[in-house]
Amino acid sequence: MSLDMDYPAEQTIQEAYIALGSNIGDRAGLLQQAIEMIHAHEGIQVLKVSHMYETDPVGYVDQPAFLNMVISVATCLSPILLLRSLLKLELQLGRIRKQRWGPRTIDLDLLLYDNVIMDQEELMLPHPRMMDRPFVLVPLHDVIADSHLLQEQVASLSQAALQSGKEGITLWKTINWHSESGHFAS
Repeated sequence: MSLDMDYPAEQTIQEAYIALGSNIGDRAGLLQQAIEMIHAHEGIQVLKVSHMYETDPVGYVDQPAFLNMVISVATCLSPILLLRSLLKLELQLGRIRKQRWGPRTIDLDLLLYDNVIMDQEELMLPHPRMMDRPFVLVPLHDVIADSHLLQEQVASLSQAALQSGKEGITLWKTINWHSESGHFAS
């Protein structure tokens, strides 16, 4: 992967996938702000941005609908450092963890980090519940590399979720990401 990032030559650049969700406040604005903040991070470059999907809440259902997206990024950060950076960004964007699966200004989940398999207390990769979550799979399908080991499975599950119509997923807004300029266009 060749990138125009100013990393020391000895640092390896990896591709990772991050899920974003919001259901409090200016949902679309918070998602866009989160992506801009991720892209502005010294060790991360946003490569691709999925469309925005409005999705029914899962788990705790007595809350507003979510907007969900997935982005692919290039990073020189380790998986743990990338996760910790995402958690700091959540706090900066007003994330308060009161209730599991409850309402939130922003949720940033590290789904995949190259083809790394990891099972630690702080982080499991691939994300342990992503294949059961159509609200993750549908936007992930928008951005996952054709060469990724899980691409075919993600494509199949995403198509099945959309065809069933039972998953409460609606295309809400198409997004174009121009990583050279860092600006969104609709």
